[in-house]
Amino acid sequence: MLSRRLLRVKVMQMVYAFNKNGDVSIPEMEKELFKSIAKSYELYHLFLLLITDIHAYAKNRIEKGRNKKIPSPADLNPNTRFIDNAVLQQLADGSHLQRYLEVTPLSWSDHPELIRGLFNRILESPLYEAYMDDDSSDYASQQKFVVKIVEKVIAQYEPLYEQLEEHNIFWNDECEFIMSMVIKTLKEFQEDKGSEQNYQPEFKDAEDRDFVTRLYRKALVKQHDFVDLIQKYAQNWDLERVAYMDIVLMQIALAEILEFPEIPVKVSLNEYIELAKHYSTPKSSQFINGILDKVVEHFQAEKVLVKTGRGLME
Repeated sequence: MLSRRLLRVKVMQMVYAFNKNGDVSIPEMEKELFKSIAKSYELYHLFLLLITDIHAYAKNRIEKGRNKKIPSPADLNPNTRFIDNAVLQQLADGSHLQRYLEVTPLSWSDHPELIRGLFNRILESPLYEAYMDDDSSDYASQQKFVVKIVEKVIAQYEPLYEQLEEHNIFWNDECEFIMSMVIKTLKEFQEDKGSEQNYQPEFKDAEDRDFVTRLYRKALVKQHDFVDLIQKYAQNWDLERVAYMDIVLMQIALAEILEFPEIPVKVSLNEYIELAKHYSTPKSSQFINGILDKVVEHFQAEKVLVKTGRGLME
C-alpha cells in the first residue's frame, strides 16, 4: 500500500496546486488528488512489469541462441538458472498483475533499449555471477537473489528514472517510496501460493483513504485560520518572503494535528519537517519546526487540541 508519507506528499502537491490556481474548486482538485494517487499505484505495477519484461527478454535471448543456424555448445546448453527462478516465474504468471494490466494497459514495449540495458547491467553484476554459480536451488535463495537485483541493480539504474520522468514529472520524487513497495511485495512471495501471491493494495485500508480525504479538505477549508496563526507566530518574518511551500506544509500539518486525535503531535511535526527537507529550502525545516511548536502551544492553551489513544503518546 502507499505509505502515509507518500499520501501526505500527494495532499501537499494538490493543496499547493489549489492555492496557485484560482479557477478550480475543492471537489475538482480532490478528484485530481485521487487520480494522482492512482498514478502512483500505476508506477508500482509498471515496476513489477519491468521485472517480468527483463525475465521475458532473458528467455527470448536463450531461445534465439538455440535457434541459430550454427549454434554453439553454449547456445545449445545455456545456464537457465536465471529464467528458471521461481520468484521471477511467479511474478510473470501473477494473476494480480495480469488483472491490473487488463484494466490499466501498461507496457515497456516502446523502450527495448531500457530492457536490454538493464539485463546487461544485471549480467555484469557480481550478484548475477554468484547466483548463476551457486548450486543451491531452494526457494529462499531464489527470492533473496531477486530482491537484491531489484535493490542493487534495477533501483540504481539511472536511465530508468530518465525514462519515467518523460511519462510523469512527479514519478521521480515517488520512485523510492514505490520501489520499497515492490521490494516488500517480493519479500512476501510464498512458494506454495504459485501465481496467486499477495500484492500491495492502493490503500492499506479505508482508514488511509479517509485520512487523505479529511486531511486535504480540512487543510483547505481552514486555510485562512491556519495562515492567520502562522502569521501571528512568525513575528520576525514577512510571509511574502517565506517560501510558499513552507506555508503549505504548515497549513497541512496544522490540519493533521487538529483533525486526527489518534496521531501523536510529534509524529505529525516530524513528518512535515522531513517533507520540508525534501521539498522546500535548506532552512525550511528549522523555520517550520519553530512556528509549529508555537502554534501547538497556542492550541494547548486554548484547549482545542484533543488527542486520544495512540495520539497521547509522546
